[in-house]
Amino acid sequence: MPALLPTEYTCEIVYLGLVKSREAALASEPLREAFASYAGFAGEDHGGLTRASCVRVKDQFPVGTEIRNVRQFSIISEEEMALAAVEVGVDVIRPEWMGASIMVKGLPDFTHVPPSSRLQNAAGTTLVIDMENRPCMYPGKEALEPLHPGKGKLLKSACKDRRGVTAWVEREGPLAVGDSLTLHVPDQRAWAPHRA
Repeated sequence: MPALLPTEYTCEIVYLGLVKSREAALASEPLREAFASYAGFAGEDHGGLTRASCVRVKDQFPVGTEIRNVRQFSIISEEEMALAAVEVGVDVIRPEWMGASIMVKGLPDFTHVPPSSRLQNAAGTTLVIDMENRPCMYPGKEALEPLHPGKGKLLKSACKDRRGVTAWVEREGPLAVGDSLTLHVPDQRAWAPHRA
């Protein structure tokens, strides 16, 4: 019996990006297409099969511990960024400002798709959604504030529940702007420990 169910929901890739050096800048550089290997995009600072653990998992590991890299991609939603832009009071929040690897459009409530869901294109390239990404101050500080003084500090709170997800490659293959991705979700009920 299949454990992952294809849904009727699809989304379109409207942006692909690459962060060459996080130390230099969070902003990603746009791409038209890229090959998603088991280590992510070649040349991506967040790529690799493993990574050093960060504060997001400090309750599980001391910071700097080598762990499996399930943060190869930062995927955001065009619709959610539009809502955040309205809240901040700017015309647009660009995916490159967010350090996004991928921006999609067309999938409602994108940030809250179930962890372990898959996004798969027609070529079979498959990304596994790890979990919701957490807003941080850096996009506002590094990208938005220089362009819109006074607005950068508002971005973190505007991205709460809209920051998208982190993901990793389950099946290698090409990705391109314009690709349609189908959402596959785990075939299980929501966790309800009070019912156990």
